[in-house]
Amino acid sequence: MGEHWDQKDLDEVWHQTELAEFTVGLQSEANYYPIDSTLSDRIRDFARRHGVSPQTLLNLWVQEKLEEENRS
Repeated sequence: MGEHWDQKDLDEVWHQTELAEFTVGLQSEANYYPIDSTLSDRIRDFARRHGVSPQTLLNLWVQEKLEEENRS
């Protein structure tokens, strides 16, 4: 499909299109855990130096730790 639309222009077939309605069921969840302010500062600094957000860094670290625990 991508190749087709790379070579075509929607203007050529716009008159053949129809309106469509659909529902997307997206659910997101956020959980918050308190972290000591000094530790939070260190996490923020480490994340900044490595070019990631603190949230991404923490998620990666927790995921790694849980995988380690599952292996042992």
